[in-house]
Amino acid sequence: MPHKETTTVKHSLLAISFVVVLLTVSPSDATAQEISWHASGKNGVVAAGHADSVAAGVRILDAGGRAADAAAATILALAVTDYGSFAIGGEVPVLVYDAKTKHVKSLSGVGGAPLDPAAIEWFYQNGIPSTGSMKAAPAPGAVDLVITLLKLYGTISFEQAVTPTLELLDKGNATWHPNLALTLRKLVDAERAAQGSREEKLKAARDRFYKGDVADELEAWYIATGAFLRKQDLEAQTTLVEDPVSIEYRGYTVYKCGPWTQGPVLCQNLRLLDGFDLHSMGHLSADCIHVMTEAMKLGYADRDDYYADPRFSSVPMNELLSDSYTKLRRPLIDLQHASMDRRPGDPVKMLALRTDRAPDNETEKIPKQDTTTCVVADRWGNVIAATPSCNMLTNTPGPSGVNTGNRVRSMNTNPGHPNRVQAGKRPRITLTPTIVLKDGLPVVAISVAGGDLQDQTTLNVLLNHIDFGMMPKEAVTAPRFNMNHHQDSFNPNPDRNAAFVGRGELKVNEEIPQAVRKNLSDRGHLLGIVPSPIAHPVMIFIDHKTGLMHAAGDPKANRHAGAAR
Repeated sequence: MPHKETTTVKHSLLAISFVVVLLTVSPSDATAQEISWHASGKNGVVAAGHADSVAAGVRILDAGGRAADAAAATILALAVTDYGSFAIGGEVPVLVYDAKTKHVKSLSGVGGAPLDPAAIEWFYQNGIPSTGSMKAAPAPGAVDLVITLLKLYGTISFEQAVTPTLELLDKGNATWHPNLALTLRKLVDAERAAQGSREEKLKAARDRFYKGDVADELEAWYIATGAFLRKQDLEAQTTLVEDPVSIEYRGYTVYKCGPWTQGPVLCQNLRLLDGFDLHSMGHLSADCIHVMTEAMKLGYADRDDYYADPRFSSVPMNELLSDSYTKLRRPLIDLQHASMDRRPGDPVKMLALRTDRAPDNETEKIPKQDTTTCVVADRWGNVIAATPSCNMLTNTPGPSGVNTGNRVRSMNTNPGHPNRVQAGKRPRITLTPTIVLKDGLPVVAISVAGGDLQDQTTLNVLLNHIDFGMMPKEAVTAPRFNMNHHQDSFNPNPDRNAAFVGRGELKVNEEIPQAVRKNLSDRGHLLGIVPSPIAHPVMIFIDHKTGLMHAAGDPKANRHAGAAR
């Protein structure tokens, strides 16, 4: 065994060499690499939103960084390149496959509702603002998420991860760009000044944002804009590391974040569909689209009634995914007729249906602002799937350059609902990354932007691969469909039936043939034809036989992908 001092020297030299390599890969060199909508390679791949953010992640992989390092750099860059869909004060749920432990973990990266009881009382008296307000801002989760990701699974410093973002900010021309650059450089300064290990230095960067002068500046902006957040909310922010939810589907293990997201609905849908031979039905046939749609209606009805932050509400997750409940629910899928009813079940009493009145479609126009995407795999077998978002709407960045979203409106003020607003509680978000294993090894990572459409599009894309053998390039560009037969996750109306989007509505891409559309209409679906894209997917497939990693993002959705050299 090497002497401890020798080992330390080796580690130090490795870190120094990494810095040198990182700094010698200039931004122009990284951007000049072939960043298209698809890429393949053996040394790592990235698929995300803007090409410059993909280049940031590829640059880290080229310099020897791990998937977590590249994901951190990509996420930070997305706060600039995909601003409007994401911001540095937003939220990022993440799934991590760690090649060392061979386990998948979930990192929440999501802030809770304000801690002040008076703020919660205000929501119950006045309603949660639904069209954009700083009052609906949760604690910012993205910065803590990035630093936690680096600390637990990465190898580089915050400074190294944020360097591509600072370069983007320095050459940008938005009024908030220099302000955010100054804020991020404060975190870099704190990291440089701190004594101790890499982890202690990362903590110093984190603490300056959540406990130091940056937090003071944020609190002043919250007060000035009428927001309920205060420094205590920032200090309390923690990226929870949790076990994900998982199910088996046709020999694959599908992992999702817990019921503080809508993620488990994909698992419920797959469990129902495991009883149908979709391949024999044919890709995008009327039978296949119908069965998938009816399964989603059942899954989303349960999502709307049961999912919430499990630290505050009892979520019967095991029962919802159980064989017994799945077998009760699957026969509700009528192969010839579209359901017009909202049909949640009762997984606790093991009842296929719970009595419920038919909902009316929502009448309030609920504005939404999109999300972005990030999936990364490295040469050592580590995989990251992340879904960064902010949903800022009318919120604007303060003097710090940090903007905050409206995610508290993904809760409600119905006192008997699991997803009711409570102090410090995470809103049940739509953000929902996916990692899939086969024979114990990661084979697929997916991220989708698109609100309530995210897991519907994930279902489309994932089954394109599992049931129909498509590679990422084909899987993310094939025509898609979605149903609106669910509650609006951005409508905080305490009458949850009044938040229902569109009974029986099914949207299909215009490329789907007329004969298929007519068949679906004849079964009772209220059909709408929409141009591509439906939501915004990115995907990675890892071929363990060849060692090749294939990444792609739908080009019609302005997604990009790149491979390390």
